[in-house]
Amino acid sequence: MNTTLSSRERVNRAIERKPHDRVPRYDTFWDDTIRRWEGEGLRGGREGALRALGADMRAVSPFHWPSPFPGREEPVSENTETRVFKDEWGATLRLFKDHQTTPEHLGWECDSPEAWHAGIRARILRGGAAIDPGPCMEACARADAEGKWRYLTAVEPFECLRKLVGDEEMMMGMIEEPEWIVDMAAVTTARTITDLERLMDAGVAADGLWIYGDMAYNHATLCSPAAYRSLIWPQHHRLCEWAKKRGMKVIYHTDGNVNAVLDLYVEAGIDVLQPLECKAGMDLGQLVPSHGDRLSFFGNIDVMVLIRGDLGEIENEISAKFAAGMRNKGYLYHSDHSIPPQVSWDLYQSIINFVQDYGSYG
Repeated sequence: MNTTLSSRERVNRAIERKPHDRVPRYDTFWDDTIRRWEGEGLRGGREGALRALGADMRAVSPFHWPSPFPGREEPVSENTETRVFKDEWGATLRLFKDHQTTPEHLGWECDSPEAWHAGIRARILRGGAAIDPGPCMEACARADAEGKWRYLTAVEPFECLRKLVGDEEMMMGMIEEPEWIVDMAAVTTARTITDLERLMDAGVAADGLWIYGDMAYNHATLCSPAAYRSLIWPQHHRLCEWAKKRGMKVIYHTDGNVNAVLDLYVEAGIDVLQPLECKAGMDLGQLVPSHGDRLSFFGNIDVMVLIRGDLGEIENEISAKFAAGMRNKGYLYHSDHSIPPQVSWDLYQSIINFVQDYGSYG
């Protein structure tokens, strides 16, 4: 296809697995990565990196958390290396001060059905300050001027429950208190939809809904497919149905190995799966033949290969993954995780060149 498309047209056609000109591009970066790159000559921060990539997407809403204590970051203690605080979900966390990493969870306020019903449930439904539509409208206008594919962001219920009660309590609750799990999933989803509706009622427009939540580890999903289907899946379907009624595609971000639930994702209405972690056994070479007629795929470029920094190995990674993903025309470029700070700015510019070289359908 020789016709040059707008980014919006390109992304939509890739999601629908229709002919288009080149692989759509997008990426995410650790904060530490952007800081490193700015010291190595990057101009414009995260936006500058996306411009250099030729990114086809733009977020038009802030990352949405349907939390019970919006904006809370209440100090508990600190030392020279770490700080402990209570967050907006009622979790007590420990973080390092000098670098970005996954926080250590020390406890949760919502540690039982009783605590949930005593006040946290009502706080989530009541919500906090509404998302300001002004900056979202400005982001829409900018995306429209650039021809970018516009997306809303939201956190899906599996991740919300992990934030509210922690992995261990959630897994136990799925077996011992399934009604509690179902209610928390339904309430957080209701709040998410309410807040997104307010944005759309104010005039914010989007081409897609990108929902985030990690429901797997490197071997399998954190719960059985049956538990997912009965307890969480109805709310995934609800989010997808809401988006489809408003003309939006749905991207689902989940880390880990989710091969066992791909059919359930299709049934829920998910259009695109991202980021397809290589170290968790997600492989475009298997995904495209098995589900490429029903799902589009976004990612699967192994960051561990990028970290090693061997240009020949990186070129082989990108060329092989692009060949596999482009077979059904339903592939979008992204790393299989956010780009880490071990990748230099010079190296990332070489990665961009490989993406350009191997991503054309012409």
